[in-house]
Amino acid sequence: MAEPKKQHHAFEAEVDQLLHLVAHSLYSHKEIFLRELISNAADALDRLRFEALSDDGLYEGNSDLGIRIEADEGARTLTISDNGIGMSRAEVTDNIGTIARSGTRAFLRSLGEEKQSEVSQIGQFGVGFYSAFIVADRVTLVTRRAGGKQGTCWESDGRGGYDISWVNSAPRGTSVTLHLKEDESEFLEDYRLREIVKRYSDHTPFPIRLQSRDDKGQPTGDWDTANQATALWMRPKKELSDEDYCEFYPHVAHDPNPPLAWTHHRVEGRNEYSLLLYLPSKAPFDLADPDPQHGVKLYVQRVFILDEPDKLMPRYLRFVRGVVDSSDLPLNISRELLQNNRTLDTIRSACVRRVLDLLENLSSSQEEVYAEFWEEFGRVLKEGVIEDIGNQARILKLSRFHSTQADEDTPKVTLDGYIGRMQDGQEKIYFLTIDSLSAARRSPHLEVFRQRGIEVLLMTDPVDEWAMDWVREYEGKSFQSIAKGELDLPGAESKEKSGEEPDGDPLCARIQEALGDEVEAVRRSSRLTDSPSCLVRGEHDLSPAMRELMRRQGQILPKPKLVLEINPDHMLLQRMQADEGRFSEWARWLLDQAILADGGALDDPGGFVGRMNALLASSPDPESGEAEA
Repeated sequence: MAEPKKQHHAFEAEVDQLLHLVAHSLYSHKEIFLRELISNAADALDRLRFEALSDDGLYEGNSDLGIRIEADEGARTLTISDNGIGMSRAEVTDNIGTIARSGTRAFLRSLGEEKQSEVSQIGQFGVGFYSAFIVADRVTLVTRRAGGKQGTCWESDGRGGYDISWVNSAPRGTSVTLHLKEDESEFLEDYRLREIVKRYSDHTPFPIRLQSRDDKGQPTGDWDTANQATALWMRPKKELSDEDYCEFYPHVAHDPNPPLAWTHHRVEGRNEYSLLLYLPSKAPFDLADPDPQHGVKLYVQRVFILDEPDKLMPRYLRFVRGVVDSSDLPLNISRELLQNNRTLDTIRSACVRRVLDLLENLSSSQEEVYAEFWEEFGRVLKEGVIEDIGNQARILKLSRFHSTQADEDTPKVTLDGYIGRMQDGQEKIYFLTIDSLSAARRSPHLEVFRQRGIEVLLMTDPVDEWAMDWVREYEGKSFQSIAKGELDLPGAESKEKSGEEPDGDPLCARIQEALGDEVEAVRRSSRLTDSPSCLVRGEHDLSPAMRELMRRQGQILPKPKLVLEINPDHMLLQRMQADEGRFSEWARWLLDQAILADGGALDDPGGFVGRMNALLASSPDPESGEAEA
């Protein structure tokens, strides 16, 4: 049975949601639709040039690649067309009728009406085509893939679904025709279109052509180029202004926000290449995506090859955007050959070095700007402590931490600053990893450090605990977690010197007997001054938050070796010893409150509340020896 000429298809729910937001919201920068459609056209031209390296026939006798923008005032249409790679019918359905990426779905789920302006960022998620519906009430797309015989027509009014049909005689590439809404006539005006092209797409490395017009504003039939159509990264730095770099950034990053900083270099010699790398000012929505889709773009002799995120940047620098253009890699290099290519490895190392140089310059000369960067990307950069041992010291120097001695003027501190404030005889950098800053500041582990005026770094990012397992020292100073193992404080006597015999302490022995194997040991604390008890983990044990995270991932973990430390001078410990009948309940309560203070979760929260209420109501007064009323 012959296929019908036109078929109607329903949009996926996520597409329908996105189109509804686009079509029914107001935007302060409507012109971004043209930026997105030009960017898509440039990508299609890049892909054709790449595929034609191995099959010159894809040019079909026309290798003059470019983009055309045509306004028809009578029909109220605006058409953006390219002669790039084009799409097959299946690709049209996959690329426009569905949203395949989980990151995009998450973006849409979080996007409420109060965040309408964020739709201007949809180019980051590979769905910039839908921005056409900001200004159009109907969109028609005609495309034919290079080497294909039949074209495909896609059409939709943005409400519920789309029609798709075959086209027998379609030129190679893609044309997108926007049937403009009544109040969007400005996008039919020649000067407005040229202004937008100049602002957003001047450095697109393909000519963007508009029809020439006579003195009366009528089309002449000729076409002229409205952009520079040059690869900005190949131009000398002395010819470029900050404005040039900022104008190029949205094209390479699909980011409506201005870049924070950039680095541009031309390297000559054994390996010749140009690089232009940007630091974004705002984190992309999918920064935490375990499988990011885009990274720094790799060109070979101005021919786009790929932008896979792991080829030119390590994962901890996945937020970097930009371009690298090599003169030494072969044009027909495959993705498989790139895996173990020495030239690419050299370029990759140089890119990492340049980014770290840029960050170091920001941190030393523009502290406020660097603080903005750290708030957006610090937790990602710290992953490099684990991933990039060769640059570990540089990353640690760039890292910023909450601290017990930070204030409103300096909310985070550096390791160099910490070392400069260390007390006489202090040889260790003390730190605490916990799941929130408020919990860290209330931790009983800090009590002796506050009493003695010793600074402690407070680490609250999930990556911190992993990272500190990989760090041995910084500038000759070793690190010590104040929640693990024995404390080694400057000027403090060891237990052997002080004559203390922890194994013979009768109170610790009784509490240990009451708790059984729930704790590894019970001992008097050198940490506590105000709290009755705290938990101390073994040197290699994970925090409660990290254990919970790994448990949710299905990992089976051994039971931690927890030590319960007690403060015998605390009033509650004195009441505990006077309340013989409830000694075991007191012991259990000491453990439970220590678990909570450590950021852990109780197996039986109701039981904890019941015990606490009972103990408060009936505990004896140690001075009278009688039960309270």
